[in-house]
Amino acid sequence: MAPGHAPTPARIALVSFPGVRAFDVSVITEVWGVDRTDRGVPRFDLRRIAADPAPIPLRGGLSLTPDRTLAWLTRADLIVVPGLDDHLTPAPAPVLEALRRAHARSTPIAALCGGAFTLAQAGLLDGRRAVTHWNLTDLLRTHHPRVTVVPDALFLHDENIWTSAGTAAGIDLCLHLVRTAHGAEAAAAIARSMVTAPFRTGTQAQFIEHPTPHTDRDADTLAAVRAYALTHLAEPHTVAGLAARAGMSPRSFARHFQATTGTTPLRWLITQRIAAAQKLLERTDLPLPEVARRTGFGSEITMRQHFAAHLATSPRDYRLAFQHTLGQQEVDMGRPHP
Repeated sequence: MAPGHAPTPARIALVSFPGVRAFDVSVITEVWGVDRTDRGVPRFDLRRIAADPAPIPLRGGLSLTPDRTLAWLTRADLIVVPGLDDHLTPAPAPVLEALRRAHARSTPIAALCGGAFTLAQAGLLDGRRAVTHWNLTDLLRTHHPRVTVVPDALFLHDENIWTSAGTAAGIDLCLHLVRTAHGAEAAAAIARSMVTAPFRTGTQAQFIEHPTPHTDRDADTLAAVRAYALTHLAEPHTVAGLAARAGMSPRSFARHFQATTGTTPLRWLITQRIAAAQKLLERTDLPLPEVARRTGFGSEITMRQHFAAHLATSPRDYRLAFQHTLGQQEVDMGRPHP
């Protein structure tokens, strides 16, 4: 693409009908509907899709005015379905059929929270793994027994279909979809403007109602240990070493860490290292062995193994995909390369 020509924006379809949640509509709009090209985020073409152009009432005295009908879904690069105020609300038959046709075309489809019920009504989750709010898992299993409901994930991907847990996990999924398609730096820029974390680790198990198993002092101590690890990623870390810094036994530390974050210390550390490596691969020309050293993987081989396991790509291919995208955006905006 020649300098001075804006890249074709990704086309995002927000599918709406009476009963969708205003919060989820707002999340989708905030992530893909705000122009942040001045911060290096690519342009998005977000369209509000419905069966007809009539305004759609939302809870709280709000309304949504569609700007495209279901026919526009043939142009979409990604379709996002909001959650529902009443999770058993039947979606209009034309919406369900349009979603089936979009899936048959291999268009990625994401559902936030109770939006999983809409995809299940369309039959798109039959025989697939899916997640919804932890308080709705039994309801989804009961009404859609062909769906394999995973009780504790924040979001899930199964053959071009994404589902997420409740409320804030919808933000997590939207940012993850941006990160997957446009790179960690674009997702981080959106997250910063929303004053939220670019990603969270763990599962919804940390949010299910249960007695708090540790004191506030323990939580503060663990937060300090996580902050230390993040500022010393290049150093080798063990559970025993981190536990010693927290003044706990390794077993007690691991138990409290899992209760606080929903994941183990080592899994959390790997996630942080992958995120740091993504940023270096996007923003620098550092050799791969140096990226691995700075992010604590130790060797390029180890970093490559973790990228394959968590991102289904290699560090080299990730750099080719996303460093080019970042550089092209900055050329298009008249700014020098980093």
